[in-house]
Formats: sequence, C-alpha cells, structure tokens
Amino acid sequence: MNIEELREYCIAKKGVTEEFPFDETTLVFKVAGKMFCLTDLEDDFHVALKNLPEKNMELREQFPAVKPGYHMNKKHWNTIDIDGSIPDDLIYEFIDTSYELVAKSLPKKKKEEFNLNI
Repeated sequence: MNIEELREYCIAKKGVTEEFPFDETTLVFKVAGKMFCLTDLEDDFHVALKNLPEKNMELREQFPAVKPGYHMNKKHWNTIDIDGSIPDDLIYEFIDTSYELVAKSLPKKKKEEFNLNI
C-alpha cells in the first residue's frame, strides 16, 4: 500500500473529506467532520486508526508495527507502520473498522445528513 492507495480507499467511503487541519503534512480523513484516519506525508509511512480498546491491545501484541496512537488517545487509537509487515487486506480492514466506529458514533441527524446507513 502507498499513500495514494490509502487516499483513494478512504476518500471513496461515503461522507468522507480530506483535510490538513494541523499542518501542511498531516493528512486527515474525516467522516461527517470526525477523524477516522490520519497520516503524515513527510515521515515514514504510517496511519493512525481507531479501534476498540481490547482489539487495540490484541493488535499491539500481535504486530510489532502496531503501536499506541501517536498524539492520540492511546486507548482508542493505534499508529500502524505501513512497512509491508502487515498485509494490505488487513490494513484495509483496520481502516473499515475505524470508519465504522466513528460513523456509528455520529448523531442520528449527522448520519441522515451524510446518508450513512451504519
């Protein structure tokens, strides 16, 4: 996976926008205005993704490339090094999970506004 594949995958999801809210190198993907995926365009390729706390602990034990979320709530977020040690299909699953968790947490009105059937 490369940065363009990540971008294309995220932006294809319903209600997703991309922004640089922090600086000119931190690309953030949001669903209905809430972050679900972050990456830095200048550092080594990694992504920050949300998951359930118990799953985060499991992933950190299973994969050395999965670490507590950098500058994020470490209970709910992981930073994942995209270094080839985790298959792309699993990375896509992690992105899907992050998107779904964030989308499900949105108020009903926001879900309706963005036509999210989650």
